Amino acid sequence: MTQNIEDFLETKYIRPTAMRILTFKFLDGQQVATSLTDIEQAFNRSERTTLYRTLKTFEEHGVVHKIDDGSGVTKYALCEENCRCDVDTDLHLHFHCNNCGETVCLTNHKIPQINLPEGYLAEDVNLVVKGICEKCNRF
Repeated sequence: MTQNIEDFLETKYIRPTAMRILTFKFLDGQQVATSLTDIEQAFNRSERTTLYRTLKTFEEHGVVHKIDDGSGVTKYALCEENCRCDVDTDLHLHFHCNNCGETVCLTNHKIPQINLPEGYLAEDVNLVVKGICEKCNRF
């Protein structure tokens, strides 16, 4: 991240509390999508409710996006710079490894615009490809 975290959060209209800054730093250091439980385990003295509210605030303000990878556990990843989480322009593939269970954002692989029949309105699109990731495929 080129600007400091406090300034970035303020540009997203989020008050930069200590927990929000720590959560952002943690997510920024991850190479894979992360669950609430993973974040909770990274912080010994954090309340699950506070972390959940932090993620919800981040999601509502376009800092993170939520991923349903079919595992039954919601995961979160930081949005790309300049992302508005817009259904028509900002959606990308996600890959869930059936071997290690990791889910990654494939941000360079955009989901093509889907033309729905008249009268239908897309509010969210989540495309998850499942298989074996490059790490697990090496063995």
